[in-house]
Order: sequence, then structure tokens, then C-alpha cells
Amino acid sequence: MTDNGKLIIFSAPSGSGKTTIVRYLLEQLPQLAFSISATSREPRPNEKHGRDYYFLSDYEFKLRAENGEFLEWEEVYNGTKYGTLKREVDRIWVAGKHVIFDIDVVGGLNLKKQFPKRALAVYVQVPHIADLERRLRNRGTDSDEKIEMRLRKAQEEAKRAPEFDVVIVNDDLERAKQEALKIVSEFINERISE
Repeated sequence: MTDNGKLIIFSAPSGSGKTTIVRYLLEQLPQLAFSISATSREPRPNEKHGRDYYFLSDYEFKLRAENGEFLEWEEVYNGTKYGTLKREVDRIWVAGKHVIFDIDVVGGLNLKKQFPKRALAVYVQVPHIADLERRLRNRGTDSDEKIEMRLRKAQEEAKRAPEFDVVIVNDDLERAKQEALKIVSEFINERISE
């Protein structure tokens, strides 16, 4: 892997607004490029391979993991794996850009451990679990059972927020986007002390 460029990691429970914030940052900061994660799950309607995720069969995911092709990966939900391919980060760094991630909490912390000086780990927090439940239900994409599973996972993930460099509370989306823009812009412009 090449090792020039930085990593900006956004992690949060599903429904926290992290994807909206990451999309905003990509619009505002042309020096960023999005890292497309790999997953073993089936695509949702409107999702495309190579744009939203790299959709891999369970067998292909396992094979790539055994071949050491992932920087990090985990089984986020029972039977569903997500991971970051090394070649994806390389692709972005070779293009002279910094990598921005929209990734689960464990994956985000694993990346931060691997790149302690060149990674900024940001946790997006919702003010209350009730807000998260309302957002997930308003999406209309998950069953009640899946929403309950996501809420349980969110409560576990929230305990890890102090391990991140920065916590942004998303109680007002516009303010959260501006806070993220300021933090990420400053990080991009910092020199890396090796």
C-alpha cells in the first residue's frame, strides 16, 4: 500500500445522520474521496455494485479475508460482513486524495489503530435513543425486528464513543455538518508528525 494521504473516519449507529454528513463533506472538500466498503449482504433497491458497496458473496468475502485483502472487516450483524479493501484506500491515495469512510464503530476504531497519526476518527451521536428509533422507522427500509436489532447495537456502540478523537452530537443537522466541515478541514491541513 502507498502511505501518503489521510483517513477521515465517520462512525455511528445506523440512522445517526453520518451518511448525510459524509456526503456533505464530499461536496465541500474536493480533496476527499469516498471509500466504498465491501459487504456480504444483498443490495437494497437503488444500490449499485461499485458505487454504494462492493457486493460480494459470502464465499468471495471469506476468500478475500483469507488472502489478506482487507484492512479491516467484521461480521457487523449475524451473517452479514462488512470490510475495507486495501486496494480501495490505495486507489484513493494514488489519486492524491484523502480517504473518507462511513463505517461501523468497530471497523472505524480498527482503522484508527492501524493509522494512529494519519487518521481522524469521528463519532456521530444522536441526542437520545428515541430520536434514533424515530429516524430508523421514518426510513421505512427495515422490519420492526431489524430496527430493534439496530437499536440494541446502537446502545452497545455508544459506549465506545469516548475512544474516538471527536464526538459530534447530531441534534441539529446543519450545525453538525458545519462542525464536521471545520474539524475535517483543520485535520486535512495539519502536518503529520511521524
